[in-house]
Amino acid sequence: MTTPSRLPDPYGQGGGANLADILERVLDKGVVIAGDIKINLLDIELLTIKLRLVVASVDKAKEMGIDWWESDPALSSRARRDELARENAELRERLARLEELEPRRAEEEVP
Repeated sequence: MTTPSRLPDPYGQGGGANLADILERVLDKGVVIAGDIKINLLDIELLTIKLRLVVASVDKAKEMGIDWWESDPALSSRARRDELARENAELRERLARLEELEPRRAEEEVP
């Protein structure tokens, strides 16, 4: 005699909807996961790693004041342009100072 299987159907009705609902709630509200890892040897702390993970939508993260990706040149084209403009201005300033020094050197070399 065989007994019916008690395992849920992985592709059953509502399985996808439940996952979508959970994902929507997590991204809407946000989730913080925190943990510490400590490695000790004979009661001497050798290493401590603090892990903090925030899972949220971009809008929710901005609401919480988290927007570091906007100022990271590797992730934001606007931040990259701003960095290049700042670097360009610094180089122009250095070049202007060098050009100011050059005529003085030329005058000093004339006998």
